[in-house]
Amino acid sequence: MLLNSINIGLVVRCKLLLLLLPVVLFPQVYVIEVKGTIDMGLAYFFERQIPILNQSGGDAIILDIDTFGGRVDAATMMKNALLNSDIQTIAFINTKAISAGSLISLACDTIIMRSGATMGATTVVDGQSQKAGEKAQSYMREEMASTAESKNRNPDIAMAMVDETLDIDTLITSEGDTLYLDDIEGANSGKLVTLRTSTALKYGMADYQMNSLEEILEHFGYSEKDVSRVEPTWSEAIVRFLTDPIVSSLLMTLGFLGLIFEIQSPGWGVPGSVGLLALFLFFSTSLIANLASMMELLFMVGGIILLGIEAFIIPGFGVVGIFGIILMIYAMFTMLLPEAPSATDINSALWGLTIAVIGGLFGFGLMIKRMLKSKAWQKISLKASETQAEGYSGSLGLDSFVGKSGTALTMLRPAGTALIDGQRLDVVTPGDFIEKDAEITVIRVDGNRVVVERKV
Repeated sequence: MLLNSINIGLVVRCKLLLLLLPVVLFPQVYVIEVKGTIDMGLAYFFERQIPILNQSGGDAIILDIDTFGGRVDAATMMKNALLNSDIQTIAFINTKAISAGSLISLACDTIIMRSGATMGATTVVDGQSQKAGEKAQSYMREEMASTAESKNRNPDIAMAMVDETLDIDTLITSEGDTLYLDDIEGANSGKLVTLRTSTALKYGMADYQMNSLEEILEHFGYSEKDVSRVEPTWSEAIVRFLTDPIVSSLLMTLGFLGLIFEIQSPGWGVPGSVGLLALFLFFSTSLIANLASMMELLFMVGGIILLGIEAFIIPGFGVVGIFGIILMIYAMFTMLLPEAPSATDINSALWGLTIAVIGGLFGFGLMIKRMLKSKAWQKISLKASETQAEGYSGSLGLDSFVGKSGTALTMLRPAGTALIDGQRLDVVTPGDFIEKDAEITVIRVDGNRVVVERKV
């Protein structure tokens, strides 16, 4: 009997310990920064981390928001992760939640704005900061409205943050009071709605005004709780950095430059290697962040293989290498498109590729120009030149063969061997194929390159 009592007591204590274990081992309040550009790296961090935080049994997730926005698809993924959270989510708009930032804020259970903060201006724009088409605007209007409704906020004001053509004159509150929206900038047709802290509080789009995380913790009774800042791992931070629109554009530009300069030189050298490295970083990080699919990976690998064949197997640069570059460009182009691209998305992707190529060439040209004038370059470069006018020649005395005739010892296609004036020479035609034993004539000598044609 005593043994049974001891066993029961141990079981009860173990159960209590298991119940208290999350409280002991895990912080109860989590803080996640949403700052800078809303990108796919941050979206996949949210998608992975929010369920983990829910499983840990915390009390609240606080988003420290200060952003001008970013990708719509990334913001939508973050919104979905927040809506599926079982623990309390709090948006602390620490200065601004513009564009995609406002959608993320509306997905939280509680919205807190500091003094002087703003929220709104959520119109979808393309890569040139021009207003996107109606298809994209319609999608964003409904995203904002449905998200606002899910948290008992006014969907009309949420939609007016997206579409300046909407005209909202009055707002009927849940208590039946009529509020006039004259003091909201953008409440009239033709202007986008952007809410400052006071008007967001007045019309229920925000819940509290607080100026620090400490004040928020005190208000909700979390001041004695353990607080943990949840940050991306080092690998996620690298992926976020490399998938940033500016950085990824630079990588794509370097990739194009390397391939363009490699086309102009035989074999394979430094430009091609640098270009492939840049494209590898661009593509691999995009693949990790799910910006690229397996089909795009196959196109990219196929293009690299064709370039390798052109560089190491086929002499010169021709159709195979050009087709390889086309495959790689197509892979990068499709990576710039969302899952269901509109005409605006396609136009933005085309502009992105064009600007990357033109901007990269212009920047590279300026860099070379400045480098040639630098003191460091003058120290390592040879200023003197050996010109033909001064008696120098790189032809090793082959100029004397110009005009002489001979016989092709091998098939010239277009390069081969010939016997000219009793000497065996490596020769090349301007492009024609000449059969073995045909009579030929030397038409010119370019350095050590003897050019011949069929004797007339």
